[in-house]
Amino acid sequence: MADKRPVAPLARDTMAYVLAGGRGSRLMELTDARAKPAVYFGGKTRIIDFALSNAINSGIRRLGVATQYKAHSLIRHLQNGWNFLRPGRNESFDILPASQRVSEDQWYAGTADAVYQNIDIIESYAPRYIVILAGDHVYKMDYEIMLQQHVDTGADVTVGCLEVPRMEAVAFGVMHVDENYQITDFVEKPKDPPAIPGRPDTALASMGIYVFDTHFLMDQLRRDAADPGSQRDFGKDIIPHIVQHGKAFAHRFSRSVVRSAMEPTGEAYWRDVGTVDAYWQANIDLTDVVPPLDIYDRDWPIWTYAEINPPAKFVHDEEGRRGMAISSLVSGDCIISGGSLRRSLLFTGVRMRSYSMLDHTVALPYTHIGRHARISRAVIDRGVQIPDGLVIGEDPELDAKRFRRTAGGVCLVTKPMIDRLTY
Repeated sequence: MADKRPVAPLARDTMAYVLAGGRGSRLMELTDARAKPAVYFGGKTRIIDFALSNAINSGIRRLGVATQYKAHSLIRHLQNGWNFLRPGRNESFDILPASQRVSEDQWYAGTADAVYQNIDIIESYAPRYIVILAGDHVYKMDYEIMLQQHVDTGADVTVGCLEVPRMEAVAFGVMHVDENYQITDFVEKPKDPPAIPGRPDTALASMGIYVFDTHFLMDQLRRDAADPGSQRDFGKDIIPHIVQHGKAFAHRFSRSVVRSAMEPTGEAYWRDVGTVDAYWQANIDLTDVVPPLDIYDRDWPIWTYAEINPPAKFVHDEEGRRGMAISSLVSGDCIISGGSLRRSLLFTGVRMRSYSMLDHTVALPYTHIGRHARISRAVIDRGVQIPDGLVIGEDPELDAKRFRRTAGGVCLVTKPMIDRLTY
């Protein structure tokens, strides 16, 4: 479990600033019409809801979200689901698109620039601390614990880090730390990652979570903006500069992770669902009897836009035509009409016709599964109409010709792909 909270939460004097402008190109067609943070996850939420919910549950009541690429779906979700914060209670929620506020021909040039261009807005709220968050990861974390470490160590920046097997860290930015977890070097995607002192097989990988004193960060952003050689990026510019010239500490995720009450000694769950295979697996994992990510925890809820929908419905009870679900998650407004699903996850408004079958499949909102269709190991995009009798997941060569088939054998199915089958 996370460390014990202090009596006077530092979160009261903190702003959470979420970077949600990523293209998410590794999710292929899932991000054709939406940014990665806006991608659906877990039956009714979006990926960005995890970072925002962690902030709210940690006691932070000033939130800002910087958006850029294909932002309409994300902005609409934020407006619908995150409009409950009230200025009269010293709360705020700002959506900050790349609006060329600094220069008429300059969009956000990098993660640091996405904060720099909104310095005046941040300073108007005068938060003492600021937590910079990535909006595209799935995890549960108490940021108050990280804030307390930041204050206790007197750090200029505190960097959230994952403990990972050393050779798996080649895909991350890696922290080289001393015995007190002060960062002595930052290496981007090293071939031979540095190990944690005394733990030769483990490395610290950056989570893209940073805590700063606000005034210090503003000074660093202004300095960086004046440097013509900078890439305007936290991981490439801001953090390495502070490591060399200031005081940077690593915060281990295992200290502040919010674990399932059913598995208090379980894994410190964090996922970058940035590929179709990883996205599919993380959703299917929720169908486990005791999943590593507890979305039913009332003490640390995942807030989102709560649509008003009727309950799910299962109809017909004949041999071969029985509406049923085994080890699956089924959202509101789904009608399983004589179809069956196993180890699958259905978002809002899915319709399954008689004799259809889904196995290890993630169906996004308002998909329609036709009669006698059989689908396994697939992700079906929002609003797709699966024709009667279509079979997916049984013939790899045919699947690869028709759909996006990953190295892990998962098929991504979108409306244009289905339209090509019918003409």
